[in-house]
Amino acid sequence: MKKITFCCCLLFSLIFLSFKKDPTAVTQTEVVVKTPFEMPAIKIPDFSKCKEFSIIDFGAIKGNKEKTSEAISKAIAKANKAGGGIVVIPEGEWLTRKIHFKSNVNLHLKKGAVLLFSEDPNDYLPAVRSTWEGYECYNYSPLIYAYQCKNIAITGEGELKAKMDVWKEWFARPKPHMESLKRLYYLASYNKPMKERQMVNDSAHFRPQFIQFNRCENILIDGVTITNSPFWTIHPFLSKDVVLRNLKVYAHGHNNDGVDPEMSQNVLIENCVFDQGDDAIAIKSGSNQDAWRLNTPSKNIVMRNCVVKNGHQLVAIGSELSGGIENVFIDNCTVVDGAKLNHLLFIKTNERRGGYVKNIYMSNITSGKIDEGILGIETDVLYQWRDLVPTIERRLTPIKNVYLENIKATNVKFVSRILGQKELPIENIFLANVNADKVSGEKSIHENVVNFVAKN
Repeated sequence: MKKITFCCCLLFSLIFLSFKKDPTAVTQTEVVVKTPFEMPAIKIPDFSKCKEFSIIDFGAIKGNKEKTSEAISKAIAKANKAGGGIVVIPEGEWLTRKIHFKSNVNLHLKKGAVLLFSEDPNDYLPAVRSTWEGYECYNYSPLIYAYQCKNIAITGEGELKAKMDVWKEWFARPKPHMESLKRLYYLASYNKPMKERQMVNDSAHFRPQFIQFNRCENILIDGVTITNSPFWTIHPFLSKDVVLRNLKVYAHGHNNDGVDPEMSQNVLIENCVFDQGDDAIAIKSGSNQDAWRLNTPSKNIVMRNCVVKNGHQLVAIGSELSGGIENVFIDNCTVVDGAKLNHLLFIKTNERRGGYVKNIYMSNITSGKIDEGILGIETDVLYQWRDLVPTIERRLTPIKNVYLENIKATNVKFVSRILGQKELPIENIFLANVNADKVSGEKSIHENVVNFVAKN
């Protein structure tokens, strides 16, 4: 009997220990954001009690791409196995290939550290499950990639930098590239399986995103500088609970948006500086049939206390918005005088998109000269797609409940240009104290708008 009792006690002790929380594992903290809509607290990882893993201890050597890449991969695996860990990039320049995250890992760049990403496309193979302009496909791996991960972070005072020697040559869109675009459009339009959507070949030249979090949760990027990008710079895709703060983002190539939350929810972007060749923030939710299948809106997205030095728009919504976009709050941001900018807020869609846009709030914005105007809403934006491929299924986009308050620019062509469709007018646009020192054209240009109210 005593032997049985002892065995039972030992068994229960082992079970208890197996469930006991590791005091050095990653934990979570909550970020509460005050918004005009109901928004849950954002849960992000806390690595303050986690062990550090320097890449030097895993064989990293400055200037040696192979050794450094291998060391980063080993350190990430070790941190993941420990239940939470900090992979440390020390001071100096470290040449690397792609980086693939695992759960419960913080990639931490010390002050003076530079992770320099190779310009060789072969360093981003084999192809991974990714996206191109709203369509899912297999493409070159993003330079930093996470797939179905939880509790991941990039922190520190260092720099992530992309070598652009090859990517800048791929900015052009010659006929072979456009033919690959057409092929992906038809594959997605007829819901072909992912295994058929292999977009890496000699001529497609679909550039990878710099950072993509694909189907991930509990994400933090804090403090780092990001320089150059082959394509979109930071791309949370089908992800939840994302905080991007204290970042300096500079990328002046083609399609170099700063942040592209796509079909993602509970996102906070704060205290960042954006100097972009495209939109500072571009909120998206997929294209056409692909997004209708995934049926996931971008929702609860906040941008606050940011500075924009250049960009096409302070915030763009669309044109890839087929999954729907709702509950967006842009507050207390500045566009510096002399910046190259088209709009502060630009909502764009077309007859192929469907989806919806609602509950968009922008307040307390100051800007210098804007090439176009403060608010733009257009429903016939097709870019290169207009003559490239036909409309396979026509779905219009309902747009309603847009609120702008306390916004000031120095010089614009118009304050608002809203071009709705007769079949589906745009509804409920409210402007309060939205002004420019000089308006060179017609102040309000409106077609098919119901319930537009402007007050000073």
